[in-house]
Amino acid sequence: METVKANLVHYVLDARASRFTVQAFATGMLSAMGHNPKIGIRTFRGEVDFNSEAGEGSGLLLWMQTDSLGVLDDMSEKDRREIETTMNERVLEVAKFPEIVYEAPSITVTRIESALYSALLDGKLSFHGVTRSQPVSARVAVFDVMLRASGEFMLRQSEYGIKPVSVAGGALKVKDELKFTFEIVARKQD
Repeated sequence: METVKANLVHYVLDARASRFTVQAFATGMLSAMGHNPKIGIRTFRGEVDFNSEAGEGSGLLLWMQTDSLGVLDDMSEKDRREIETTMNERVLEVAKFPEIVYEAPSITVTRIESALYSALLDGKLSFHGVTRSQPVSARVAVFDVMLRASGEFMLRQSEYGIKPVSVAGGALKVKDELKFTFEIVARKQD
C-alpha cells in the first residue's frame, strides 16, 4: 500500500481552464415569467493527488470564494444587478461566509478504459456555516501532465441554513434544490 501512496501525483486546479456553475430553478405562480439563472463561480482553487496506474485518488481540496459568483445568463444589466445583490446579501451572506470548501480525503476510483475513470468522492461540503457530507460522482480523464474531471450534483439550500428567495409575495420563488456542474482541469505539479 505504501508503494501506491508514494506514486500519487499532485495536481493543482487550473481555474482559467475550468468551469464551475450553479443552476437555480424558479417555481410559483409566476415561474414562467421568472429566470432560472445560471451562476458562474469565478474564483476557486483546488488540488488533488491521483495515481492513474493504481486507479486511486486522495486529498481533494476545493475552495470557492462566495463573492465571486455571478450570473452568466444573457439578461438586462438591471436584472443581473438585482439577482447578484440578492444572492450576495440575502442568500449567501458573503460578508459573513466568504468561502465554500469541499474536502474529500479519499476517492473511490474505477477504471473504465485506458485513461478514463469513474470517481466517487465522499467528502464534506462547508457552505454558509454548515458542514455536511456531500457525495459527488465524476468522470476523470488522465493525460500526460493534466487531469480533467467533470460531473454534477444537487444540494438543497435549506440543508445549509439558506431560505430560498421569494419575491412578489411568494408568487415567484427559487426552488430549494440547486444543480452544480463542473468541468475541472488540473495540472501535474513537480
